[in-house]
Amino acid sequence: MSLFKARDWWSTLLGEKEEFDQGCLCLADVDNSGSGQDKIIVGSFMGYLRIFNPHPVKTGDGAQAEDLLLEVHLRDPILQVEVGKFVSGTELLHLAVLHSRKLCVYFVSGTLGNVEHGNQYQIRLMYEHHLQRTACNMTCGPFGGVKGRDLICIQSMDGMLMVFEQESYAFGRFLPGSLLPGPLAYSSRTDSFITVSSCRQVESYKYQVLVFATDADKREETEQQKLGSGKRLVVDWTLNIGEQALDICIVSFNQSTSSVFVLGERNFFCLKDNGQIRFMKKLDCSPSCFLPYCSVSEGTINTLIGNHNSMLHIYQDVTLKWATQLPHIPVAVKVGSLHDLKGVIVTLSDDGHLQCSYLGTDPSLFQAPKVESRELNYKELDAELKELQKIIKDVKSQGVWPMTEREDDLRVFATVSPNFDSVSQATDADIGTDLVPSITVKVVLQSRLALQKVKLSVYVQPPLALTCDHFSFDFMAPETTREVAFSVYLKRSYTPSELEGNAVVSYFKPTDRNPDGIPRVIQCKFRLPLKLICLPGQPSKSASHKLTIDTNKSPVSLLSLFPGFSSQPDDDQVNVMGFCFLGGSRVTLLASKTSQRYRIQSEQFEDLWLIINELILRLHEYFEKQGIKDFSCSFSGSMPLQEYFELIDHHFELRINGEKLEELLSERAVQFRAIQRRLLTRFKDKTPAPLQHLDTLLDGTYKQGWEETVDAAVSHLLKTCLSKSSKERALNLSSHLDMPKDTSRLKKHITLLCDRLAKGGRLCLSADSAAPQTIIMPGGCTPIPESDLEERSAEQDSTEPFTNHRLLMAEPPTPEDSAFQGLLE
Repeated sequence: MSLFKARDWWSTLLGEKEEFDQGCLCLADVDNSGSGQDKIIVGSFMGYLRIFNPHPVKTGDGAQAEDLLLEVHLRDPILQVEVGKFVSGTELLHLAVLHSRKLCVYFVSGTLGNVEHGNQYQIRLMYEHHLQRTACNMTCGPFGGVKGRDLICIQSMDGMLMVFEQESYAFGRFLPGSLLPGPLAYSSRTDSFITVSSCRQVESYKYQVLVFATDADKREETEQQKLGSGKRLVVDWTLNIGEQALDICIVSFNQSTSSVFVLGERNFFCLKDNGQIRFMKKLDCSPSCFLPYCSVSEGTINTLIGNHNSMLHIYQDVTLKWATQLPHIPVAVKVGSLHDLKGVIVTLSDDGHLQCSYLGTDPSLFQAPKVESRELNYKELDAELKELQKIIKDVKSQGVWPMTEREDDLRVFATVSPNFDSVSQATDADIGTDLVPSITVKVVLQSRLALQKVKLSVYVQPPLALTCDHFSFDFMAPETTREVAFSVYLKRSYTPSELEGNAVVSYFKPTDRNPDGIPRVIQCKFRLPLKLICLPGQPSKSASHKLTIDTNKSPVSLLSLFPGFSSQPDDDQVNVMGFCFLGGSRVTLLASKTSQRYRIQSEQFEDLWLIINELILRLHEYFEKQGIKDFSCSFSGSMPLQEYFELIDHHFELRINGEKLEELLSERAVQFRAIQRRLLTRFKDKTPAPLQHLDTLLDGTYKQGWEETVDAAVSHLLKTCLSKSSKERALNLSSHLDMPKDTSRLKKHITLLCDRLAKGGRLCLSADSAAPQTIIMPGGCTPIPESDLEERSAEQDSTEPFTNHRLLMAEPPTPEDSAFQGLLE
């Protein structure tokens, strides 16, 4: 806490429940009065624009009605306000207001009043630009060395710089490697834009380089650009500061040098205009805003830094010269000339406290009153200590925080009906069959205590659907039971990943110290029958895809594992069984008579999983009932990557077709829009359904970013915990997820990932993760090198047991294959 407080010269509270940030405050002679007196311009996230000209009668007065020159509601949130020469043909100052999707430039003018109410002020819109991307911040200045006018550069949320030459849009450029936007400033001496990227480094880009770089609106490079006629956007210089930046300010108090000030989360830096560090200062408190404002001696710069302790520190380079207390936490600070008083400090808080103050020397002294001495009564102290210990014990037992609860506070049971619903509830199923069955699930809630805000949510794997998935009970009295029922059915024709459902109950348990209740969550799982999505079918003698499961026990009759699915119900030993999914796919299951193996085969690779999962679950349940605890399953074949890659290629082909369709729609969009506007004008407010469908079609998109996301994730694993050398760890990954030309790179990375995991790699960044592993997975695949380094590592590891790259669908016949084929014949 400072001994001195900031001297309050004028203050006010802006609006009610409005929010502000560092870009919402600006000081300038915005009405071009020529008096040299600044006006205070404030914009809020609620869309209110206010202009103040304080005239306190005496120091510390609040705002008077005549201090507010203008207040207007612009509806859209105001992100930033700036004043400059933004209109062509004149050097008068204009006000630029940045919204999330719009940039507006206004002219502020005043009219002398003839009555006691004083002068009248108004704003006139000069021009506006509608933005195609969501804006983050902006900066302005004489870009390119222009004279007598200021240009505006807006940074979007996805890292694109959009330059506006007053009334016209000039160009847009993407910053390389941009992930999150940072603060942005313009240096007129070097004609550069300076920002801090998400890589925590200060970056400088020349304006001329931005002008001649590849246009950001062109997503694909032309052939001439590939041959070298186009220029890449390259950075002029970078400096790693190791932390995120809150703000950037560029000052030049003489013509020979300029300084770049960067406010970080724990330090503030002063850099030369070539990126070299002049000095840095580690801050004791978390900063909230800053402003380099003057140079009182040769070679030094004074800086105001506000922090989250409601303090304002004044530094001369790295030396603390003054500290003063503010009544609020500032998010923006400016210095200006108001009412013939120079050097007024204007601060703004995030909740709208606007204050004009100056530094004074009147100390705020507090003298603690004298405390009357008294003798200690140890009996009373002992009694008080015991009472406090009792309170602490009660708190621990009842809990103000989540404690271990008794299981019988709330019990949840889920029961699946053994039979289908007599009347199917699958009213909106889209499978292609005439009758889709549904089955009823009942969930019972039994409460021992009084519970509040009880909510039951039920989840199943798509395409399984529920007739109702959310239930609410405002209050459950002690010793009560609630029961709900819903039906489950198959809504689409593809196969779900599993048949397990989950019922999750959230509730609040009141305590003596927390009557509103402590949040609790309990869940109960249930398993749906296979017959809900599958019917008995004829076994198939041949199939394109096969998987063999090895066990350590003698084979079990499939009729014991899957009762009701056999075409030979009277046969005790059934070794072949067919399954037909409601969507039309067929799967065949075979149990070997001579070995401890089971084979699952189908024409579609993705249909194998559900029957494999059901087989393993039912085998475990069967042997557990027999009292056998050492049962295990294994898979000794090679990784079925080829089948997996075929599914990836099919998905990517659908995306390519969607892109072509979207390009076709964009070519005809202008004509469609014109027709639609004419029809809408004719129908006025009564828009027919076909027109709504047309609008949806034009605005639709066919892009699914699965391939890019998986490739980025796998590449990150190969670069970090699964890397083999420092060169791989030093590779820089792109932060833009663009649609690839094909899937070859993705398949290379997936193959390399499986190979390194099979050779003992661990998805862990702990200290012992680099230790050699002795675990070797059965089967494997040969890695596809993606660089010379990877080719050398593949040659070095070629002696390991991963040269077997057989695919299951291309394996040569074995005696076991003949045995399984005999079962089908």
